[in-house]
Amino acid sequence: MEDRVEARLDELVVRYPSLECEKKNIKDAYAVLEECYQRGGKLLVAGNGGSASDAEHIVGELMKGFVKVRKVDAAFAQKLSEADKVQGSELADKLQGALPAIALVDHVALSTAYLNDVDPMLGFAQQVNGYGREEDVFLGISTSGNSKNILYACTVAKAKGMRVIGLTGRDGGKLKAMSDVSIVVPEQETFKIQELHLPVYHALCLMLEERFFG
Repeated sequence: MEDRVEARLDELVVRYPSLECEKKNIKDAYAVLEECYQRGGKLLVAGNGGSASDAEHIVGELMKGFVKVRKVDAAFAQKLSEADKVQGSELADKLQGALPAIALVDHVALSTAYLNDVDPMLGFAQQVNGYGREEDVFLGISTSGNSKNILYACTVAKAKGMRVIGLTGRDGGKLKAMSDVSIVVPEQETFKIQELHLPVYHALCLMLEERFFG
């Protein structure tokens, strides 16, 4: 697997040479996520605006097949058949292996209730408090590195014993210091930072899929 990781990182840098400076940090982020999933943990992801879309995108790549066919294993297929002979066969054929991940940006009723009743800046923090466990990872996406709601969520994650990965730009902001691993893409403008975030998280998702479903 080590060779596959290096090959993916080399491919990433060939396509996006400016990311050479972050190659080690991307590899370290992969190692944190690999350990999380080995321990039976999950990934919690959050961001604002375009970064909220990135959070959803990441979850989409992890929770179903990305580039590989993730057939369920024979033992689970048998259990599905035992649960229902007709539906079980269809489910065994169509269900895909998943790496558990939750985008904290998606829960409109919860987030709007919390921002109205308590504090609009603590919506992500509240969800990390509710969902987070020690074996989990929080991935905070902020182009500036200073999004307050992301920083609050980082604090909760650290208090719960979770690992924190920061995906940011510019100088990394406060998120860089709060993260166990920070990936700071070398751009200053928001849209240019976001344009480099996508190949970074695609590479991470590809490496995780190869590790757990290869």
